[in-house]
Amino acid sequence: MKKTLLILVFLSPLFVNAQNNNAPSSYDAHEIAITGYLQTQYQKAQSAGINSFSGGDFSKNSSERFMIRRGRLKIDRADKYSSIVFQIDATQNGVQLMDAFIQFHDPSSKALMFTAGLFNRPFGYSIVYSSGYRDFPERARVFQTLMPRERDLGAMISYHPQTIFKFLTAEIAAVNGSGHSARDYDSKKDIIGNLVFKFDSLYNQKLHIGFGGSIYKGSVRSDTENYFTYTGSGYIKNTDPNNVNWNAKRDYYGANVQLQYDNTFGKTMLKAEYIGGTQPGVAASSLISGPVSSTSFAAQPATDLYLRTFSGYYIWFTQQIAKTRLTALVAYDIYDPNNKINEREIGVNNNNTTAGDIKFSTLGYGFSYGINPRLKLTVYNEHVVNDRTSLPQYTDDLKDDVFTTRLQYRW
Repeated sequence: MKKTLLILVFLSPLFVNAQNNNAPSSYDAHEIAITGYLQTQYQKAQSAGINSFSGGDFSKNSSERFMIRRGRLKIDRADKYSSIVFQIDATQNGVQLMDAFIQFHDPSSKALMFTAGLFNRPFGYSIVYSSGYRDFPERARVFQTLMPRERDLGAMISYHPQTIFKFLTAEIAAVNGSGHSARDYDSKKDIIGNLVFKFDSLYNQKLHIGFGGSIYKGSVRSDTENYFTYTGSGYIKNTDPNNVNWNAKRDYYGANVQLQYDNTFGKTMLKAEYIGGTQPGVAASSLISGPVSSTSFAAQPATDLYLRTFSGYYIWFTQQIAKTRLTALVAYDIYDPNNKINEREIGVNNNNTTAGDIKFSTLGYGFSYGINPRLKLTVYNEHVVNDRTSLPQYTDDLKDDVFTTRLQYRW
């Protein structure tokens, strides 16, 4: 028991920094440090070949699978004024670069930090929070749709005072907008702003509060003469030769809050995040599934753009059971890619609506168990519900629930 406590005390500073993906294992000067985690899991889907945000779509004739969800290897080094981070992800699908960035600051203070390279978009809470520490298997559908793979290429300035205002963190970044592992397909850059407030050890050091707000100002280049806008009764096509090279707005705004109370029964945590705005997408078709039609583009879209006003949020609740290593998990999230339309109107009267406009909600529940300080077991079920529409394939709820058993080792 004493040995375990010593390990936790020794590693806790590393854990605090590592929870933010845009950071080395420690800002204290050190030679090369190697950290990472491996997530291996078994999944059972409600039916074969479903589209899924629980680790990706299932193969056409499969409803069960073993997979390596994440295999992260992170290498970093820091001196008194700079640091470098390099991270890869190795799974059954191959090896991908995840992070590659340089940070530097004034040797006398870490308050002002400059970051350049491939890093997590500094938007909200869940995007930056490491998957190796997150209680829930996956991020909410809305964030996987708008910011797939979480990363982008660019530069960022962060301000985190070390004095009386140390509860504040401000970030602003300029990024390509095309996301992880993608080339920039126009000359414009997207701007991201993030403001975070964090207060620890309130109310006899039992209450911890964090909250913040974010904004994303970007665009998507049109490559055709046509784009579709929603009028209240459906989409209408706007056709003009000048629409080629036109940039459609990609604007998000978000707010988040995190509460933790250390009580006699165990830690109770509630986390919530909301995001809304305008997202350029395309029409769902035989080649493009409904979920993919509103996903942010990693390459220049070759089809007509759909301009959608969306909203989404998640609520995460965790409860440590009697101060043991067992934690109960409950989550609920909603993503509505077109919050101006009644779902029953989708697919009627040739109004150009498609599966890309359907609202989805997900109720997740399960538990995690810390077998030891490095090894964690998670058992989790997701009940996914789509609103009923007039589209032939979506007149009823799809059978697309997913059960996951995951084992994670972190070093």
